[in-house]
Amino acid sequence: MQKFSSYLAEEKNVHMEHIEDSILNGGVKGARQAINYLRSLRDMLAGNAARSVKVTVKWDGAPAIFAGKDPSDGKFFVAKKGVFNKNPKVYKTNADIDADTDGDLNAKLKEALKYLPALGIEGVVQGDFLYSKKDIKTVEIDGESYITFHPNTIVYAIPAKSELAKTILASNIGVVWHTVYRGATFETMSASFGEEIASDLTKSRNVWAVDASYKDASGTATFSKRETTKITKILSDAGKSFQKIKPATMNDVSSNPEFLIRMKGFINVKVKAGEKIKDPNTFVKQMVDWIYDYYQKDIDKLKTERGKKNKAAKRTEVMAYFSNTPKAQIVEMFKMYNLLVDAKHMIIGKLDKAKTIGTFLQTADGYKVTPQEGFVAIDRFGKNAVKLVDRMQFSQANFSPEFIKGWQK
Repeated sequence: MQKFSSYLAEEKNVHMEHIEDSILNGGVKGARQAINYLRSLRDMLAGNAARSVKVTVKWDGAPAIFAGKDPSDGKFFVAKKGVFNKNPKVYKTNADIDADTDGDLNAKLKEALKYLPALGIEGVVQGDFLYSKKDIKTVEIDGESYITFHPNTIVYAIPAKSELAKTILASNIGVVWHTVYRGATFETMSASFGEEIASDLTKSRNVWAVDASYKDASGTATFSKRETTKITKILSDAGKSFQKIKPATMNDVSSNPEFLIRMKGFINVKVKAGEKIKDPNTFVKQMVDWIYDYYQKDIDKLKTERGKKNKAAKRTEVMAYFSNTPKAQIVEMFKMYNLLVDAKHMIIGKLDKAKTIGTFLQTADGYKVTPQEGFVAIDRFGKNAVKLVDRMQFSQANFSPEFIKGWQK
């Protein structure tokens, strides 16, 4: 069985899982750790945490960018996620960038290669590119002037007369940093989340470098007594569900990669359609039908009887979970899944109150206020992390043609 920690950190921060999916990814251990994460965040927001919980903000930047010194020769580089390929793909010159990229990505990587060395980065860090100078716009929203940058789906807006706006306007690029890597080679490097990165870098007028670390400077992101009682009840109910579920119900999902992919695929179909799991019993029935039909579509595409027979055998193997596991157990698992989502949404809503930069979605008629993309919860060792995102809301923003994306301009 794949260890839960590998789903959380994956040693490299190239893909991060949703906290509720920990039930599926990590089985019993994953479910327990997800509940403990949410309890810790509840305690933090209620003002009585026994120990601090690391939280970072998910910025909707693009592209993801890696920068630092190549441990093999000490030369500065920038890179995309290919930095962790078997043969690391890093760019140390403009010619390297030209040989592998074009368009806007090419231009941003060249700007990163030009301006980031001045920050004195030691080792390797990862972040998200927020803007180039040409991306900064001045717009009016509800009668107030803002400077904005729009790297992906979310528009970030800063009052035009603020000191922060002056700093951004004077810079050439903006980057938010969130992960540090350590190791003797790219292959052996491991990720550390939640560290202060920008504050330790050399200041440069050309780069607005900011940490993703969550800070409640306003003091407003605190649960009231009533809210604390409500989320405690939700987490208590999740714990009761957890106790009712046999270990095999969860572990048999996490230990079967093919089935795990199919189950999460069905969940993502529902998310993109904006459909919540209102009735776990109905949800499970629909999932069984969807997975069966998924393989049937593949079978129908195949031309040989041998191919059809092999695919049908794979379907039988995957569908065996539903034959071997009592339906009531699977329904209970998704009841717990739902409760974790409810607790997550309460936490996201409260964390979002502390934001200091406006976040909007752009439409043909103007701008619509939206929460931040989400947050990342990190264990106290900085090695394991899961994301807290309102999947329905952000999926709608991401896929709906109503909202203009930064890359569409």
